[in-house]
Amino acid sequence: MNDDWRLRVMLRDPEHANALAGNLAASAIARDLSTRLQDRVVISRDGSELFLYAGAREGVDGAKQVIAQLAAEHDWQPEFELKRWHATSEEWEDADVPLPTTPDEQAAERAELMEREREEAAEQGRSDFEVRVQCRSHADAVHLAEQLESEGLPHARRWRYVIVGATDEDSAQSLAERLRSEAPAGSEVTVEGTAGAALAGRPPNVVALFGGLGG
Repeated sequence: MNDDWRLRVMLRDPEHANALAGNLAASAIARDLSTRLQDRVVISRDGSELFLYAGAREGVDGAKQVIAQLAAEHDWQPEFELKRWHATSEEWEDADVPLPTTPDEQAAERAELMEREREEAAEQGRSDFEVRVQCRSHADAVHLAEQLESEGLPHARRWRYVIVGATDEDSAQSLAERLRSEAPAGSEVTVEGTAGAALAGRPPNVVALFGGLGG
């Protein structure tokens, strides 16, 4: 199974982080150009922090050893934080928190995700998800928009498109199911994340890809 693991390396100075990233990339390339793709570790930098991502814990554990050795040579004194991605809750959790395996555990993590999305939408004053209805004609879009207006459901209409916001993915999916039965015949209904949500959650820029640190 290809998991997602993240090692966060916190340094005191952005220049130290930049130098460390360069040292890691250079040493890895010189060390093993034939490393298998699935063993690769991706590294990104954000100010004085480095983020290393791997498909197995062995990858980030090996990277941590290399970083600790390089840091000791330069007296950089880094701090480390190891996390594992939980796909159900869509959140980084401590490495010792097990992945949910039973339906009840998965449902509990899903409920936590939906609650977090609703809270974030309320705090930020925007919807993280939207239901987009592409109608066959302008007249169909106008008719659907008038129907939603009569129900007091916030929406936007753009030519043949009607867009309705939702605070979380489950709400968006439920609304999409409803609109598929109520929208004019021939309409296409899709659920999408909003651009604002995508920009808010984008990761730092990736600066290097290297391999051979897991074994």
